[in-house]
Amino acid sequence: MDFSAWIRHAETDDFWLLAALAVAACGFGLFRGFIHLLRKRMVEDVPTSKIRSAAQGYVELEGRCELMDGPPIIAPLSGLHCTWYQYAIHERRGSGKNRRWVTLESGTSDDLFLLVDSTGECVIDPDGARVTPRQRQKWYGPNRDSRPRTTGSRWFLLGGRFRFTESLLKPGEPLYAIGLFETTGGAGGSDTQTMLKSLLREWKADTQMLVERFDRNNDGEICLAEWEAVRAAAWAEVVAQHTGLQNATPVHTLTDTHDARRPYLLSALPQSDLVRRLQRRLFGYFILALAGGALASFLITTRLAG
Repeated sequence: MDFSAWIRHAETDDFWLLAALAVAACGFGLFRGFIHLLRKRMVEDVPTSKIRSAAQGYVELEGRCELMDGPPIIAPLSGLHCTWYQYAIHERRGSGKNRRWVTLESGTSDDLFLLVDSTGECVIDPDGARVTPRQRQKWYGPNRDSRPRTTGSRWFLLGGRFRFTESLLKPGEPLYAIGLFETTGGAGGSDTQTMLKSLLREWKADTQMLVERFDRNNDGEICLAEWEAVRAAAWAEVVAQHTGLQNATPVHTLTDTHDARRPYLLSALPQSDLVRRLQRRLFGYFILALAGGALASFLITTRLAG
């Protein structure tokens, strides 16, 4: 019996299960394809900034990874020093057709580290980031604490009961990053802007005080020119309350945007390589969507025709 004949005579539950899987593959391919299209466009369209002159908001940076002062970040499996890691330990269980890999342990680093360029340094919070390491190491071993080996038997590499995977970002390695850039400290930092907005809201709630202090033409209202005087006075008060703030060293941070339209990406690959990788995955997902849609269409039309 050929496939077309099977479609026409298959049990209803079997047919609709296959059709549902085809539709699901199409939907999944479209969804993931558009996500990768969005990431690719963001990487290509957002200009690269220097840390010292970067605007507050969604920013693209390029530099190198470095550790912050304090205890080092150590990869749990290999024991190597790194700035970020992701790992998993799997155990092979069962036999024959029931053989499968079971995840015993996995984890991802959320420790802060630095991106350094020629103008300064930015604290990277990797929580929520989509990280693309330069490579992922995989090895096998006879017990759970097996460490990776640069040399060894083929049995050790392929026949172990336990499988280990580990991805790292290493100190000194190039780093591409795009995410939410914020500056705290310094007279121009975002913390002073927040305090200024808060003080202005407080003053706006006290209309009588505003009129008494800033109504120069005595019309009972605050005009545009008088409002500029209000802002200047509020700014002076913020600075006066924090006399040491103007001379403080600003701290730059890059964090998750929590906005699906503005992905948070960290990559040890150069921007051009990252774009090519996203392009390949984009094509792959759209091919999956096309194949799933074509199969679903063929299934339904053949069934109805029969």
